Amino acid sequence: MKQASFAALLSLALLLPAGMASAERADRGKPMNVEADALRYDDLNQTSVFTGRVVVTKGTIVIRGARVDVRQDPEGYQHGVVTAEPGRLAFFRQKREGVDEFIEGEAETIEYDGKADRVKFVKRAELRRYRGAAVSDEMVGSLITYDNSTDVFTVDGGPASPAVGGRIRAVISPRPGASAPAQPAVRLRPSGALDEVRK
Repeated sequence: MKQASFAALLSLALLLPAGMASAERADRGKPMNVEADALRYDDLNQTSVFTGRVVVTKGTIVIRGARVDVRQDPEGYQHGVVTAEPGRLAFFRQKREGVDEFIEGEAETIEYDGKADRVKFVKRAELRRYRGAAVSDEMVGSLITYDNSTDVFTVDGGPASPAVGGRIRAVISPRPGASAPAQPAVRLRPSGALDEVRK
């Protein structure tokens, strides 16, 4: 049982997006803590299922949900699904590398694809980017996909969007240090004489 639990924890550690370009690299070497009511590990099929008020922490990463399913494919990539309790939302949060920023999201289901290095927030999806303690960007929709390797977000509307009419809603703040566009330089024209009156 001890060996199976270690293998399950190791598979979950590989699931977590610690190696993504924009994620906190130090998370890779941090210990992982998992709290749940139950664990089922299948060594033959390389799956782990944590159930019952699951809380996962690893460095800056925090994951919460009613159930966390982890699967390893034949190539060794990890894939995971976090499911919320009925009527609630699953939660994901991680610090971004080299800046005082966090990505935080909630949805009925959160899917992580280790091979594609992508996180999907499915149904009643919400995603926030914090700069320091302040929310700088905020998006809601039916499906939000965050590509960690390119730092690209996509937001789709639909009936499962929390926004009115099933549409998406986004608030995107200017990047820190962004300035107004430069005005074109005023062209000077030569003067024929010092006492010439300019028109």
